[in-house]
Amino acid sequence: MSTHAKRERLLLADLLEAAGPEAPTLCEGWTTRDLAAHVVVRERRPDAAGGTLVKALAPRLERVQAEFLEKPYEELIQLIRTGPPRFSPFALKQLDEAANAVEFYVHAEDVRRAQEDWSPRELDPVFADALWTRLERMARVLGRKSPTGLVLRRPDGRTAVAHRGTPVVTVTGEPGELTMFAFGRLDHARVEQDGDKEAIELLHGAKQLGL
Repeated sequence: MSTHAKRERLLLADLLEAAGPEAPTLCEGWTTRDLAAHVVVRERRPDAAGGTLVKALAPRLERVQAEFLEKPYEELIQLIRTGPPRFSPFALKQLDEAANAVEFYVHAEDVRRAQEDWSPRELDPVFADALWTRLERMARVLGRKSPTGLVLRRPDGRTAVAHRGTPVVTVTGEPGELTMFAFGRLDHARVEQDGDKEAIELLHGAKQLGL
């Protein structure tokens, strides 16, 4: 049975292939080639990938990322499409699903939403609920640097508190849109925001959401 992570992986590979290596993405300063290299390094070079979170490893990550940027773009896409090697922790189906379903969804949308004519995807309810479950678990981490109180709310009223504090901004949307918002793609998420105008402006201006 296909997993959400596997489906999103294949979609991401298809989108990168169709866009070409020099297309823009929502990852600031990154083209599609940069994004493809990031995904491959994350899965295939755990010795360097930790540089995204550990400052001491950042120089190593930069060197390895630069090496992969020199590879043919088609090779990077094929490495994404075929998945991690057997020695990678991501080769375990359960870990792949837990770690990559959201990762690949966000990056697929990073490619899609960088285009002027993008429109929201209609996600199947099972996947939408899976995104919401992960968002509930990650909300406090994603919103830890928010300059305002932040509540994420689905249209059915279910909520997740991303940051306690005042003033409070309540963001309402479908799980996929809330995921994009919480991962820092504030200006490219189809959501409604309720709260003081100054608080909403402060939240957008700070650009502090995400990992």
